[in-house]
Amino acid sequence: MSRGGRHAYAALSVLAAGALVLTGCSKGGSDASDNNKQDQENAKRQQSSIKFGDAADSQGPAAAVKGAKSGGTMEVLQRDSFAHLDPAQIYVSDEGALSQLIHRGLTGYKASGNGKTHEVVGDLATDSGTTTDGGKTWKYTLKDGIKFADGTAITSKDIRQTFERQFASFINTGPTYIQQWLANTSGTEYRKLLPDGPYKGKHLPDSILQTPDDKTIVFKFKTAHPDLPYALAMAGYAVVSAKGDTKEKYDKNPVTSGPYKIQSFKSGKSMVLVKNTNWDPKTDPIRNQYVNQWNFTFNQQYEQSTKALLADTGADQAGISLTNQVDAGNLSNVLKDPKMKARTISGYQPYVGQMNINLSKPELKDINVRKAIAYALPVTPFIRAYGGTDAMEVAGGLISPTVSGYDPSFDPYGKKKKPAGDPAKAKELLKKAGKLNMKLTFGYINTPEGQQYSTAMAAGLKKAGFDVQRQEIPAESYYDQVSKLNNTYDIFHTAWGADWPSASTVIPPLYDGRQIADGASNYSQVNDEHVNSEIDRINKITDPVKAAQGWEEIDKYLLTKVVNEVPTGYYKQIQIAGSKVGGFVYDDVIGGVDPRRLYIK
Repeated sequence: MSRGGRHAYAALSVLAAGALVLTGCSKGGSDASDNNKQDQENAKRQQSSIKFGDAADSQGPAAAVKGAKSGGTMEVLQRDSFAHLDPAQIYVSDEGALSQLIHRGLTGYKASGNGKTHEVVGDLATDSGTTTDGGKTWKYTLKDGIKFADGTAITSKDIRQTFERQFASFINTGPTYIQQWLANTSGTEYRKLLPDGPYKGKHLPDSILQTPDDKTIVFKFKTAHPDLPYALAMAGYAVVSAKGDTKEKYDKNPVTSGPYKIQSFKSGKSMVLVKNTNWDPKTDPIRNQYVNQWNFTFNQQYEQSTKALLADTGADQAGISLTNQVDAGNLSNVLKDPKMKARTISGYQPYVGQMNINLSKPELKDINVRKAIAYALPVTPFIRAYGGTDAMEVAGGLISPTVSGYDPSFDPYGKKKKPAGDPAKAKELLKKAGKLNMKLTFGYINTPEGQQYSTAMAAGLKKAGFDVQRQEIPAESYYDQVSKLNNTYDIFHTAWGADWPSASTVIPPLYDGRQIADGASNYSQVNDEHVNSEIDRINKITDPVKAAQGWEEIDKYLLTKVVNEVPTGYYKQIQIAGSKVGGFVYDDVIGGVDPRRLYIK
């Protein structure tokens, strides 16, 4: 999942900023934290498998939050507006966090009170799913009393619509796991199974998807997919109303099923959520509904939201941000002041930042040019822009410390020892390629942080002999722009987090050449036969330890033999809330604040 500018567990696509040890890099943040051991324990905990709950675990209502009371309005200060509200199009963190309030799926993640342990339970379904053949066939039964916000009952017809419309061409920015599993194919070939979705009267056959009555859904795969309950918990597979499906228009005005509905949405300006009176807490083991109304204000940069919440006056006393972090300029003071720090939450995220090298560009076909970029690129500016070592750790590989298979010793470009880059070595490689002073178009996100790190990174690349031209990209549509096949950027930064604790949700979506398509997440447009064949081989391995080893080998192959990415940072999140916000807890799966627990004191 992309990090809002990012992706993560269940495409609760979620936030960024991670800290272990940052060797040889001047700090841009605070010296107040000595959390290396805690960070490592946090990351290790997230590598653990999450169990599947039974019918008893899936019963509502959700556990009450100690001291919580109903009422009041929560102010939400967000940097980016929401580009997508249609569940099928959601695959970045900001929208994933919002989905916790407005959408529901067959399964979901039920958190403990501290947000550190989870289980996958039935959300709309009575349990996390039953299989009797190792994962080839999965059966789900819908709960009684589940409704959309318009009052219509949620039935198996809606679930069928939810999955059949995923094959339509206009659905192009969400996850593709289940579509590929149903079609038993990799890459974009799955669309051939139902090219127009359900919109021209055709449907998936009973040999693939069965809905024999209003309550029952049966998925039938040709190969075992024991991870289906994880995939179904993703925001991208939340239920869509068959009656209310307006195709492309659904993306701006969906029929919601969670505890809140959208009263108004002015893209780039504001959003208001109010209680969904047709949501029945007795059916929901995951969410609470304490707050009466949520007022979102967009275009609030990290510094603005941090200062407003630190000031703690007026409406901002009941203020949060779903995904904004404490900005780099204020982070040190916040962590040093016990009163301020008491209003913060923090945790490791599954995201890995990476500079993509666009392999569709003819001038980047030469591996020596790509290696020159990799060695020249300084990662110090990126770490510093988000708060230094309190916010991020220099990355060596493409697999996060929170995912099984992570190798802390892997550092092919020497970034842990030389985070400022190695321009001399890069210039030698560029000379060897005969490309000194070649033009390099650097697409960057138009935020204060993006402006800061892109300027310094461009200067580092210029030292190595590149003629760097920076191009700004609006934050709200950043991922939509960089995922276009014909984009104009030679290099651009993205961040990705595992959709569940397995690198099978990192390597295939990002680096399978058969995934290359408009809106897809193979941002570097890498298409390597060895990588593609290894993805197919490792996906068939049932031993998770052996599979993790296989994914790490692809990580090493990509960065040493292909050189399509330059890892930058492993993320952590530090957020702050107003003094009247209760239930403020960091959730490992969401990768930030858990909005389902919040209340006004």
